[in-house]
Amino acid sequence: METRNIFENLSCIDHRYSLSESAVFEGLSKYISEEASIRSCAKCEAALVKAHLKLRDSLSESDAKLLDKIADEIDPEEVYKEEEKTKHNIRALVNVMKTKVPENLGPLVHLGATSVDILDTALSCRMRDVTQNVVLPELKALEIELCKIAERDFNVPQVGRTHGQHAVPITFGWSIAEFVSRLGKSILKIEELSNQLKGKLAGPVGSYNGPSMIVKDPELLEATYVHFLGLEPSEYSNQLVEPEYLLRLLLEMNVAFGIIANLADDLRNLQRSEIGEVFEYFASTQVGSSTMPQKRNPWNSEHVKSLWKAMCPRVLTFYMDQISEHQRDLTNSASQRFIADYVSGFTMAVARMRSVVSGLQADKESMARNLENAGGKVKGGVLAEPAYILLGEAGVNDGHEVIRKITLEAEQTGKTFFEVLKTHTESYAKITAQLEKLGVENPESFFEHPANYHGLADVKSKRLAQKYMELMQK
Repeated sequence: METRNIFENLSCIDHRYSLSESAVFEGLSKYISEEASIRSCAKCEAALVKAHLKLRDSLSESDAKLLDKIADEIDPEEVYKEEEKTKHNIRALVNVMKTKVPENLGPLVHLGATSVDILDTALSCRMRDVTQNVVLPELKALEIELCKIAERDFNVPQVGRTHGQHAVPITFGWSIAEFVSRLGKSILKIEELSNQLKGKLAGPVGSYNGPSMIVKDPELLEATYVHFLGLEPSEYSNQLVEPEYLLRLLLEMNVAFGIIANLADDLRNLQRSEIGEVFEYFASTQVGSSTMPQKRNPWNSEHVKSLWKAMCPRVLTFYMDQISEHQRDLTNSASQRFIADYVSGFTMAVARMRSVVSGLQADKESMARNLENAGGKVKGGVLAEPAYILLGEAGVNDGHEVIRKITLEAEQTGKTFFEVLKTHTESYAKITAQLEKLGVENPESFFEHPANYHGLADVKSKRLAQKYMELMQK
């Protein structure tokens, strides 16, 4: 077979990322390369022959093994050369397979099938297998790393943020637990949908015309055929398997991709010089800038976001392939081939995100410093919320206004929120009494440090980490 220097390839997936993510590339190649595509179709043709033989009570173990071996070893180059003559990919495969099987089995190759009985069924097999053997293991490995951080840093204080502004305190474990929960649910959905992909053997319009000329029960032949491939028949087919099975799987992958891109964005922003709350692993030989030797750019997180930008818009094509005019046209014949590119880009982004997260560390000193200084011009101002809530619980009708004025006083005097709050003895006493009712330790000093006010961030981050760690390891 003709070989090509990888640097002469056109797709960056086949040169740049095949090198940087070589293990992932090799895994993907087993299932969604062109070689894998041809061999998956050959396996379907072999399964069809086995189905014919089984319904005739003449399927021997030796014939089954031989058919599987022929499919596994089919030469893509030979099929391509045959296609130059036939101008039809499945007929080319059928012609080649007929030369490989014993003469008595030759007539059974492709008997009763139309091309899409093979193509759609083979695509379902490939997408199931690549999802379960490559995509999901990478996703679960990433999820487990996130769980480890959420549990490890469940009580590391951090300032929360909304609208790019400091909000009330959280913990770093809690900020990671968001992605543990969101991504965990998406992973479970991807796994579920990968098990729902279907196959077919229903002929050119899905009404079993051809198979009805071979057997009395065409649906039994179909069920036997797809069973050999580990699938179930589509409930309804025209020439195509209902496209929604595959569409839903691809859309859920894109949901997961968006979650991972969101994580990448958050981690990139937390590495900004003026924030500096997390840092990625940086090798001793690694270069951050071609001209500024001191820089350590968060390029891995940016790389993940960039892959999402390249791949996410392809969802539009997935939707467009949902429509096949007047039961069946060929407008998906080229576009559907690019599913492999999408799955590759997605999986490589997952692998890159896992490498980021596995070396990610919280800068606890920076987090503590940012939290202590949070609150705009008022140090400790993020504690205005609990002060106002506690006053309301104490029966103060205008508690919000009382605390607003205290924050203004702190801003004007340059004192901390806690220092000014203590001077308002009546309000402070009511607030402290409420804290005592709640069983808070050292209620008099509660407002001295914003880290004391973190709600259930520590409890829930640990709980979610343990839940999804267990689910990923099942």
